[in-house]
Amino acid sequence: MPRRKKTVHIQKELLLGVLTGLGFLVLFIIAVFGLEHYQQMRAKAATPILETNRTMVKKLPPAIKKQLAVASPSATFRVPILLYHYVENIQNPHDKMRVELNVPPAVFEQQIVTLKNAGYTFMTAKELGEVLDGKMNLPEKPILLTFDDGHWDFATDVLPILEKYHVVATSYVITDFIGGSDFMTPQELQEVIDSGLVDVGAHTVHHISLANKPLATVQYEVDQSKMTLEQDYHISVVSFAYPNGSFDQQAAQVVRDDGFSTAVSTVPGIEQNQANRFFMYRIRPGYRTGDSLLTWLSQSKFAAF
Repeated sequence: MPRRKKTVHIQKELLLGVLTGLGFLVLFIIAVFGLEHYQQMRAKAATPILETNRTMVKKLPPAIKKQLAVASPSATFRVPILLYHYVENIQNPHDKMRVELNVPPAVFEQQIVTLKNAGYTFMTAKELGEVLDGKMNLPEKPILLTFDDGHWDFATDVLPILEKYHVVATSYVITDFIGGSDFMTPQELQEVIDSGLVDVGAHTVHHISLANKPLATVQYEVDQSKMTLEQDYHISVVSFAYPNGSFDQQAAQVVRDDGFSTAVSTVPGIEQNQANRFFMYRIRPGYRTGDSLLTWLSQSKFAAF
């Protein structure tokens, strides 16, 4: 056999051997650790999302939009759900992502004062689910405060303001980030729960996009985040938030099947009903306070944050 043909033949054999070895390795992992563990390993390999105002999903997926167009009419409630990430006095002005998503504590407090004086009733995502289920009447001028990710400032800056004005809120926590340098410690999260003012919701295990992901990955991120919070903190977790607002029909169905009563998106809007209860609309108040905030909330359409 000519040397060139022999070399190509050897290379093919080596490649075949490598591929066969990888196949046996996968089978070995599945056999030893089980399929579920293997799926979890795949899920953990996904890349967490770095959220910014520009990356947040502001439009419904086409399939979801089409689904809404043919949905049976249902009672629609005007319920603004405010979206927050950071509430702190930022020390590093060069941290552009933090600056973009932050509302200073003094501004947040003024927003609470504005809303209370205007007669708004603060609700949790759990309570809104009960309204949609017909188990609870919608209060006059309802509003929700929701906080994504579970950053440390929720315990140090947000909770004292909630306690000062006796206002309820919903905090969506990334379970694998609990105890991380930028997130609440287990002890802080427990204190938040013990306050009785905060409904804790799930925000996945690793903060990854759920749109166009393998079913096993979506199931793990949704199921495990709920299970961890319920088992470790002895609470009922019934609301979910999609990281970056990224979801599709499969993700919404997994959330529904997992026993959540509501889920929130980052699509701007103020009307909530049965058809969108697993991707409810939210709006970001920014630095608005006083009449500016109230006028903004009186709009019927919210095209941008």
